[in-house]
Amino acid sequence: MHIYKETLDIINRYSKKPEPFEPGEKTFWDHPHISRSMLEAHLSQNHDAASRKAETIDRTIDNLFKAGALKPGMRLLDLGCGPGLYAQRLAMAGMEVVGVDISERSIGYARAAAEELNLPVEYHCVNFFDLEFQNEFDAVIQVYGELNTFPEASLVQLLAAVRKALKEDGVFIFDVSTRKLRSKSEIHNNWYYSDQGFWRPGRHMVLEMCFDYPDRDLWLNQYIIIDESGCKVYRNWFHDYSLEAVEELLSKAGFKLKTVWNDLTGSVYTGDGEWIAVIAQKDNS
Repeated sequence: MHIYKETLDIINRYSKKPEPFEPGEKTFWDHPHISRSMLEAHLSQNHDAASRKAETIDRTIDNLFKAGALKPGMRLLDLGCGPGLYAQRLAMAGMEVVGVDISERSIGYARAAAEELNLPVEYHCVNFFDLEFQNEFDAVIQVYGELNTFPEASLVQLLAAVRKALKEDGVFIFDVSTRKLRSKSEIHNNWYYSDQGFWRPGRHMVLEMCFDYPDRDLWLNQYIIIDESGCKVYRNWFHDYSLEAVEELLSKAGFKLKTVWNDLTGSVYTGDGEWIAVIAQKDNS
């Protein structure tokens, strides 16, 4: 039957190593089922697959206050706030918080939680690249390596928007993964059938593939999903960074490196960690 030929043709096309940052499905974050699965992953305390566990989040916020990067009364922008796990805590600590995220479901959960807790957090469902804030925030945070998912040209555009959003002496706090974290992953191809799961509410097949681009510090996790409606491909790209690459990127974007750790909980920077955590200050010189 022609449907099997079409399926095989699609799988054959997607099985070839794609060009760097070649996109997959654009509706990943707001897919009616996947977004529900993602929210469950954010809230789970059994793993760090989507958000870090509550204990780590608490230690991160405690470290940022102890380091003086954050203070009560500051106005803060949480980029990629998800269901508001950081924004809630920061508001409780006396900060004026604005959270932005592309997922309607996550923003809906965050708004409901803020209302239940009587927290005046302002949430917006918006793409990072549509930000229009100007000289408004004392600090911007982006936690758990979402900056790793963008090609450099897009990241330059995002950093420009962050710089524009910050006040004169504002700080940008973020973390990015290093090649050491990616080295824990193995190139593999895998497949499985499920009656229901993360990707679909009904029966489907998942073909998992990994591609490494070591000369570009780039990695791709790819998922081909086959169900009764056809085939879709979802791609998670990760561009890992060294400290030198971070410094160069920040310098080009008009920031100066202020503090560096191995992670946002404040672990001493050793140069061989799986993460690099940074406080960068808007450079007005």
